Formats: sequence, C-alpha cells, structure tokens
Amino acid sequence: MAKKDRHVSDTPATQWLRRAGISYSEHPYDYVRHGGTAESARQLGVPEHAVIKTLVMQDERAQPLIVLMHGDCQVSTKNLARALGVKSVEPCKPEAAQRHSGYQVGGTSPFGTRKPLPVHVEAGVLALPRIYINGGRRGFLVGIDPAVLASALSAQPVHCALPG
Repeated sequence: MAKKDRHVSDTPATQWLRRAGISYSEHPYDYVRHGGTAESARQLGVPEHAVIKTLVMQDERAQPLIVLMHGDCQVSTKNLARALGVKSVEPCKPEAAQRHSGYQVGGTSPFGTRKPLPVHVEAGVLALPRIYINGGRRGFLVGIDPAVLASALSAQPVHCALPG
C-alpha cells in the first residue's frame, strides 16, 4: 500500500535530478510493451523527435556506455564506434543493460544509474528547446532542458543518427 502513496517521480533518476537542483516536468503515460517512443510521443502529444531513447551499449571490450538518441532515429554503430575511437559498438543484452544501469529495459534513464557510465548524445538532441527522456520507470518521462545533458552528465556530442 505504501507504494501507491509514493509520488510518481520517486525513482533514482528523479531523486538524482532533485539532488542536482535540476528542474523537470513529469509526464506519465500508459506503458505499451514494444510501443517505444512513437507510443509515448502519441500519448503525450509531443514530437517523437523530442522523445529521447536511453540506450545502454558496449564497445568491443564489453565496456558499457549510454547513447541518447532521438526517438525517431536509429544509432549507426559504425559511426558511433568511429566517433569514440573504438573498433565496434553494439547494444548490451537486456540483462547486462539492467546490471550496468540499475534500470529495467524500457525504463532506463541516464540519471541516477547504478554506476557512473560515459554518456554520449546525438548532437541534434542538444539543439532542441525541450526533450522528454525516461524518468527511471516504464511509462514515465521527464521533460528537461537538453543543456542538462552536457552540464550535469558531461554527455559528449556525437553524430551517429540514422533515420528511423
């Protein structure tokens, strides 16, 4: 019962945002398995391009990293590897992504991860006026100024987007 009394934003991600003094808006929606960013954008009435995916990936040495990508785009792993100066990059298996981030797949946030992970952001994301990114739970996005990604997460811009 106590769980129902908790505020919707009570996740490691929003706790981290509050501790960092970062302002955000809450955007809960009805999670649809395999609905992806198209479904959350539709329910919230925001452009899918402004809904940002948090992807846990790894390089050829199995070193984890986070990539933040527009919801309507895919990651060119070839371009990402080139930008990072590594041989290859691939998505982590769901269990490895959860182990590294501390979040369930579909609810992964770049904020408040279990352990610090390097964060890379598609450069175009930083040019948007506002983004909607996972708040640490399936069916819950937070709206923030994208400048937070660089200032609070030290996210490094990369050019690796492919049209969705």
